[in-house]
Amino acid sequence: MKILFVHQNMPGQYREFVQWLVQHQDHQIVFLTQRRNPPKIPGVRTIIYAPHHRPDKAAYGLSKVWEEAAGSGFGAAMAARTLERDEGFRPDIVIGHVGWGELTFFKEIWPDVPIIGFFEYYYSTKGGPVGFDPAEPVSEHAPFLLRARNAVPLANIETVDLGQCPTYWQRDRFPKAFHDKMYVCHDGIRTDLLRPDPKAQLSLGRLDRPLTRDDEIVTYIARNLETTRGFHVFMRALPDILERRPNARVLVLGGNDVSYGGKSTHPGGLRGQMEKEVGARVDWERVHFLGQIPYPEFCRLVQISRCHIYLTMPFVLSWSLLEAMSMEATIIASDVAPVREAVAHGKTGLLVDFFDPAALADQVVDVLERPADYAHLGPAARAHVVEHYDFVSACLPEHIRQINALVPADKRMALPG
Repeated sequence: MKILFVHQNMPGQYREFVQWLVQHQDHQIVFLTQRRNPPKIPGVRTIIYAPHHRPDKAAYGLSKVWEEAAGSGFGAAMAARTLERDEGFRPDIVIGHVGWGELTFFKEIWPDVPIIGFFEYYYSTKGGPVGFDPAEPVSEHAPFLLRARNAVPLANIETVDLGQCPTYWQRDRFPKAFHDKMYVCHDGIRTDLLRPDPKAQLSLGRLDRPLTRDDEIVTYIARNLETTRGFHVFMRALPDILERRPNARVLVLGGNDVSYGGKSTHPGGLRGQMEKEVGARVDWERVHFLGQIPYPEFCRLVQISRCHIYLTMPFVLSWSLLEAMSMEATIIASDVAPVREAVAHGKTGLLVDFFDPAALADQVVDVLERPADYAHLGPAARAHVVEHYDFVSACLPEHIRQINALVPADKRMALPG
């Protein structure tokens, strides 16, 4: 089969899928991306395209997102046309993310080639991060700006033959008219590789010995330290946790930028703002900000964690939560709808009110004080993730079935196993 993947930040959600296809089946795979230095995947041909147009910084706010998406979509479409014209490559299926408009014009290039589009998020002032925190009031223009952002998925539901959503919560953000054209299946994580390791160790520069499971380690992980992922709530719970657990050590993973939501006005970003707020109430010798670290070190960090904190407003579920569950971490997470889809309170993790740092601190301290009472949560979390989110056994077969339903019989993929 000839497969064209499209994602501006290769490989995006297709990391595991592309690698599995290369290793286990014989397909001609091309990946179209804007990423300037994409990862090299043996067996995959990468083509970098440039957007045909980018909006000016002063472009009209209500149409700026669509203007940028249209420029990316036209650039991707022209790259696809050149690929067929110059090399005769015509895919049997196109698979890509719709969020940046890259797939918008593909039916003008290949009207009969099926397209599966990844639908990640539909914007609204209700049920998501916007308007969730009373401390961040919604501007009077927010409803108009968010509706305008949805021009991209609204255009692309007509482009694709089938849409994919990774969770039911994300699917239900979209209009009900979309649902009959969508299937729900996560990208999948490699639970066979993400396992607990009682012998795991992690060395930190200012400590004279590596940290292990014998240490009282609390972890917090986010791509960036921001309010959408509850960093401010975590920091407000920190003084109480450290005061009540004098041997606890806290490891914080994440950059000091913003992936989602607004930026802090503090020159040191949200981290600087929160460090100023909690100030001398924290024993900073026991708090380690690690930034963004290589993936193997991330795994070791989770494997030595005695209590892993995952906070988020109602928003897209982080891979890191499922990965931590796969490694049998004891999870304490915010009690919001997307998290409840993956974590059952008292069974596979513990849920707390997002807005209650005192309750978060109480729950963390209790886990640290009575680890045996919570020892069942990690194995149960792993069993749940293996059943529902494992890439090879749960997600891959469903993705292949959906692809096979759109292509001729002689082009279909073999199911794993």
